Amino acid sequence: MIEYFKKKFALSDQGAKEMIMGIVSAALQNMALMFPVTLLYLFTDDYISGVNLQSHTLTYITGIIICLVLIVITGILQYNTAYKATYKESAARRINLAEKLRKLPLSFFAKRDLADLTSTIMSDAEVLEHAGSHMIPQYYGSLVSTFIIGIGLFFFEWHMALAAIWPIPIAFVIVFTSKRVQNHFTLKQKAAQIDLAFGVQEFIETSRDLKSNNAENEYLNMLCNKIDLLEKRAIGNELGTAIFVVSAQMLLKFGIGTVALVGGTMLIDGQLTLMQFFCFLLVASRLYEPMSSTLINLAAINAVQVNVDRMNEINNAKEQSGSSDFSPKGYDIVFDHAGFSYEDEKMVLSDVSFTAKQGEVTALVGPSGGGKTTVSRLAARFWDVDSGKATVGGVDVKTVDPETLLGSFSIVFQDVTLFNNTVMENIRVGKKDATDEEVLKAARLANCDEFVQALPNGYDTVIGENGSELSGGERQRISIARAFLKDAPIILLDEATASLDVENETKVQEALSRLIKDKTVMVIAHRMRTVAGADKIVVLSDGGVTEQGSPAQLMEQGGVFADMVRLQTEGQNWSIA
Repeated sequence: MIEYFKKKFALSDQGAKEMIMGIVSAALQNMALMFPVTLLYLFTDDYISGVNLQSHTLTYITGIIICLVLIVITGILQYNTAYKATYKESAARRINLAEKLRKLPLSFFAKRDLADLTSTIMSDAEVLEHAGSHMIPQYYGSLVSTFIIGIGLFFFEWHMALAAIWPIPIAFVIVFTSKRVQNHFTLKQKAAQIDLAFGVQEFIETSRDLKSNNAENEYLNMLCNKIDLLEKRAIGNELGTAIFVVSAQMLLKFGIGTVALVGGTMLIDGQLTLMQFFCFLLVASRLYEPMSSTLINLAAINAVQVNVDRMNEINNAKEQSGSSDFSPKGYDIVFDHAGFSYEDEKMVLSDVSFTAKQGEVTALVGPSGGGKTTVSRLAARFWDVDSGKATVGGVDVKTVDPETLLGSFSIVFQDVTLFNNTVMENIRVGKKDATDEEVLKAARLANCDEFVQALPNGYDTVIGENGSELSGGERQRISIARAFLKDAPIILLDEATASLDVENETKVQEALSRLIKDKTVMVIAHRMRTVAGADKIVVLSDGGVTEQGSPAQLMEQGGVFADMVRLQTEGQNWSIA
């Protein structure tokens, strides 16, 4: 049963156990709510029989107190097992999802956009949280309590029990058959919700460009259409569910009618006493009330399956694994006939072979789409090669745990990611346990002192979301300071100076020159002048290595590299006529 709930509702072991306890407590509370009916029956029986009610006053008061105590105890038990436990499970679920995402290869993220993943972690998890606290335990608990009460009624008088119970299984069948219809509408609503979230996120990120091109109103109109579509999908989803649920709830009303009809007939024939008839009417009225809510819960649980499937898509995704024991013999990076494709699509790399030696700068150049960035990511195991090998110090990177491997890499991207925190803490990302003195030393090596001292609070200045308070060159130098702080033996530079002005580029290059000393360095560059001092050039084109050697050797060969240098030189001499 634990495995069933784990799979069906994306629960942990502890969450599944607590879910079962929540179901038991919900069933007990439903049973406790039947005790006042029993008390009322006894009171009515005594009254009709002419018993002196005053002599039984203490009995009735005691019964009322017992009923209240049982209802309170079972209510507290249900709250603790169904509500508090669900909220703990929801927190654990979000953390587990985040941990799972941390262990997945980038190939997974290539298929899912940010809005989609955010929706899974926040919206889908929230839907499951609500279902786990307000629907699932109550649904299964009602089934258990109704089954027990139903069995008791059959022992009491099977004709009347059958008259009371018959609408319940038919009502459940009606709602069960709606599952496919519900999933259809729920999927459409979820797709519209994700599309809207993506649109809002894109609008916020691109508002500057939209305003500069007078395209803001047009984009807002498109967002309005997406909002209207989401509203339409939500109404359709609610209507599609309501048709089945309301029909099933209406069917339950016939149960009281059949109880009255069968009971009245049996009462006239003398097969049933008046008190038995009254008892069945009371029980039937109490029986259908929770079942009506249960049908709504069943419909909601059917719809929740879409959210569970989306969550399980992440939970079941294949992780990158490997040994945490990484003992390379040096830090040479070797690609040996490596091939790679994204999700079985067209090959991106084919038969790539070269060596980036420790203590040297190896530059990866070539036309856009040639595979430069992919090669660098394969070295750091952001993805895994499909054929051949990529090794660091003689160790196949596919055999090493990704986090362990990345401990040997410092990566400076073209697009720097900064956090809405202080300069000090943004640099400390490179080494979380670094002292302030170590951070300041790294900052000075990266030429950060100059602009940080001009900030209102120096290194304690909060720099805004993604460093919005800083220029591109300043943000890049913070990224380089992180690399200095980490002090890893392998450096990957991905177009680190491509978007900088001349002044900032010079300062960043000075910092980089200090950073790469005595390390294995792979540089991705489009500007040929930035790799003129490299020890080795690897030219990648159409997913393969077309040339490799020193800059001087490749210039003498007059091949692709020489042609790229010539074209860029001509471009530098261009001017507005």
